[in-house]
Amino acid sequence: MLTSTIITTTTSTISSAASAVSMTTPVGLPEYGVLAVVALILLLSAKEILSASDKWNKSLDCSLNMTILPLLVSFVAIVIFKVSEIL
Repeated sequence: MLTSTIITTTTSTISSAASAVSMTTPVGLPEYGVLAVVALILLLSAKEILSASDKWNKSLDCSLNMTILPLLVSFVAIVIFKVSEIL
């Protein structure tokens, strides 16, 4: 009897806490989108500068591409979200 009361109370507390979080959580992209854009700009400029130097090789190109491509996808998602927010 006591354990079922504790379980019921715990379950109702967790469900009410979860609903409070979902009601106050804004829909959209996180605030750290600016950091992703800044990182993308820095990596693209580093790739451009390094491609003109004698340190450039295929391994460095592959490493930079592996970091640039996910940031590019997130940048496109941010732009699409912001444009749809305006419309």
